[in-house]
Amino acid sequence: MRSIKFLFVLVIAAAAYLAPSSAVWAGDAAKGAYIFKAAGCGNCHTDPGKKGKGARPKGEPLAGGRPLKTPFGTFYTPNITPSQAGMGAWSFADFQRAMLKGEAPNGAPYYPAFPYTSYTGMTTEDLGDLWAYLKSQKASDQANQSHELKFPFNIRALMYGWRLLFFTPGNVGDSDPGKSAQWKRGAYLVRVLAHCGECHTPRNVMGAMERSRELSGNPEGPGGKVPDLSSANKKGVVTWSQDDVIEYLSSGMTPEGDFAGGEMAEVIDHSTGILTESDRTAIAVFVKSLE
Repeated sequence: MRSIKFLFVLVIAAAAYLAPSSAVWAGDAAKGAYIFKAAGCGNCHTDPGKKGKGARPKGEPLAGGRPLKTPFGTFYTPNITPSQAGMGAWSFADFQRAMLKGEAPNGAPYYPAFPYTSYTGMTTEDLGDLWAYLKSQKASDQANQSHELKFPFNIRALMYGWRLLFFTPGNVGDSDPGKSAQWKRGAYLVRVLAHCGECHTPRNVMGAMERSRELSGNPEGPGGKVPDLSSANKKGVVTWSQDDVIEYLSSGMTPEGDFAGGEMAEVIDHSTGILTESDRTAIAVFVKSLE
């Protein structure tokens, strides 16, 4: 009997030793701040407000409410602050499931306006760091606004079928083990963290990215037509040098001396412009390799 008890205690102790520590699950908030900016979380989850007719005030940081207009209707980004109106009741496991599988804590499927189709490739370490950073932010009690979608896209249950057809967790594009570490880092930043394909990759009639045409432009992207970054666009990035791409990601200046505008200017100001030089170089290496 004693030997059985001893064995039971030994198994429990081993499980506790092998299980991830709270520090691992909590992550590093300082590193998470970098992931947060690379992923552009603040851009989408903070309403920048609007001037002129129908003006609305600038929203609280990460409290959501930013309208995202699409061919299917208007989505409103949610509150992701650590409050009961946001993610205050979430566990890290809930956060992982949302980011990697596109599922809410209650199991409901998210619409792909939330780019989980790209975030699904995130590493556990990056997710843990990002989670730690988000949990350290100021809480807001701002309620989430309901989406304004056209029929039948307002029927969320249809997302179960959409996911069966178009979503495979962990799939963010073809991998190439023969590529350099720098290329792989660039691919991770472009395909996953910065989720560039969500805007620059064309979508089919059901709103799924056509991965076979990766980054080849989108005629119905945010703010209008989004340019083709592939080599097929003979007047595009294919004519730029690697240093040109790095400069554009840093300052927004093109080789012709023009500057990025609209949504891309926001991405540069709040995301790519704050990346390390090595990460911007990795992005340039990956983009210049596109066929």
